[in-house]
Amino acid sequence: MSNFIGKLSKLQLPFFSSLHAYFDMGTSQTRIAVREKGVVFREATYIGLNTRTKEYIFFGNEAKTILGKTPDFIRIDKPIVNGILSDFDGEVAYLSYAIDKAINPYISQHFLIKPTVSALTSAPSIATEIEKRAVEESLTKAGCRSVTVIERAIATASGCGFNIFSHHPHYIIDMGAGLIELSIVSGGGIVAQKTLKNAGDHMNKQLASYVYMKHGIILGENSCEEIKKELLNFTSEEIATTVRGKSLETGLPKSVKLKTSDVKEALSSTFHQILDTTKELVEISPPEVADEVFQNGIALTGNMAAIPGIDHFFSKELKIETYVAKQYADATIHGLIHLDKNPDDLFKLVGYQQ
Repeated sequence: MSNFIGKLSKLQLPFFSSLHAYFDMGTSQTRIAVREKGVVFREATYIGLNTRTKEYIFFGNEAKTILGKTPDFIRIDKPIVNGILSDFDGEVAYLSYAIDKAINPYISQHFLIKPTVSALTSAPSIATEIEKRAVEESLTKAGCRSVTVIERAIATASGCGFNIFSHHPHYIIDMGAGLIELSIVSGGGIVAQKTLKNAGDHMNKQLASYVYMKHGIILGENSCEEIKKELLNFTSEEIATTVRGKSLETGLPKSVKLKTSDVKEALSSTFHQILDTTKELVEISPPEVADEVFQNGIALTGNMAAIPGIDHFFSKELKIETYVAKQYADATIHGLIHLDKNPDDLFKLVGYQQ
């Protein structure tokens, strides 16, 4: 009987149809796409909890905007830390909000029986089976009928336009807010990989510490992120801006001038660690893989790939051609969309079809 129902569901009849959705559950930003509609949701991964009523009342961009400005009984958190789901209830609430905002409008267009949601998502390779299971359950509790989880590095490589099943290795450095994943993908799997936690969020803390030690002012998380975006570049351009924070001595607002060189100084150790890890990954790879990496170069993805001149900086330091992928910010979500369009490819990765 179940086989008969399964065959009927593939006919895409209205009363058996399924809406295919794709979830890139990032540390700083969550992206959701719908089949044939593209990316329909892109918001910050923040939630606001009212600790008195135990209700989640702020989500996404709104929650991020009020970070550091709320009374004591409202707590603003990230349900995903370093790429791993850390607050299950919070993520379920966030996903319910996102699905209601981005996916339910398409479901409501069906007047008779509403289609169910089939979700395809990804998780970092460092995630344990329990943590991957938590991702599945969070999407199921938020309203998805079925959930498929694949490795994020595979999805990102596919989103860069690479044929992940070819035996020509591709080196991708995905630089996000929670994790920096360095992966060499070939033959439908990961040949070698290293993961660093000193990603964008860690850099914000480094920058805050630097300004605190050098100028004696305290900066918030959002302020550090904006300073990094405005000033950090690896070109010859030197930019300066005035930053206002809380004075350590008086507790009153205090302004200081920061330059690009200050931000580079604050973050230099982190970027050199990324470079050292990039070299190590090539060194531990088989000789044939290393040779093709030198020929094909290294693709940069993630929001930090937008830092001006970072590709040339990496190329100069590594002596390997490094370039920014075309869809660097949305590589993972586009990879999920691409893989779902090819059921045979997805079957090779997960062993079953949605």
